[in-house]
Amino acid sequence: MDSNGAIQLDSLDLIYALVMIGLAIALSRWQKLGLEGQFLLSTGRTILQLLVVGYLIAIIFALDHPLPVLGILLAMITIAAIVARNRISQKLKGMIPMVWGSIFISTFLTLGYTLSLIIQPHPWYSPQYLIPLAGMMLGNSMNTAALTGERLASLIDQNRLIVETHLCLGATPREAIANFRKEAIRIGLMPVLNQMLVVGIVSLPGMFTGQVLAGANPLDAASYQILIMIMIAASNLLAAVLVAEGVFRRCFNASFQLILP
Repeated sequence: MDSNGAIQLDSLDLIYALVMIGLAIALSRWQKLGLEGQFLLSTGRTILQLLVVGYLIAIIFALDHPLPVLGILLAMITIAAIVARNRISQKLKGMIPMVWGSIFISTFLTLGYTLSLIIQPHPWYSPQYLIPLAGMMLGNSMNTAALTGERLASLIDQNRLIVETHLCLGATPREAIANFRKEAIRIGLMPVLNQMLVVGIVSLPGMFTGQVLAGANPLDAASYQILIMIMIAASNLLAAVLVAEGVFRRCFNASFQLILP
């Protein structure tokens, strides 16, 4: 138990936790689901990645300098952009810079506003606040960007005839895909909007749960979770709009012609 009264987990506790994965693997094998390998790989990556991140963030805390903090944030944005781009249609070229910029802008604006006007940490680059907040926002923005981009590219590809008919009738490219764009953005935002509808009733999110387990006042934990959910909603909407705009621009040329292969 630490100074805040939170119960600390040791290596033996984590070994006991792995028993649950063992049971899940046994159940998968019994039901012939073929998920044993995926459970093993996912569990191994989870352990490795979180241990590496834990040690890395501990070093960054010790250094207490803005460059390592900004460095890890740029690395996180880059990885998020690559993962999101890989889930969008491979027919579209040059998507990495656009997706990277969309995630960066949405995260930077929302996080910058929150840190400068609401939390106001000292120093401004305090890894205690900057890294966890950015991590939660990036994970959600990555999923939103991927869902929005993939859905818009698929809708345009599947409805070429409708789009080209609108163009032939005098519609601009933006008018021709307006309904598809709206649907793609709505699909991208659906997970976070659903989460906001049931937060505190069906689910207790990570920030709230973590603070309560660490011994924080539940009302203080709830306040931070409210802030996090609002930040995520705002950054996700901005990311979705930017990605939709980027996909749109890569589907048409300057002559208003559909160029999606």
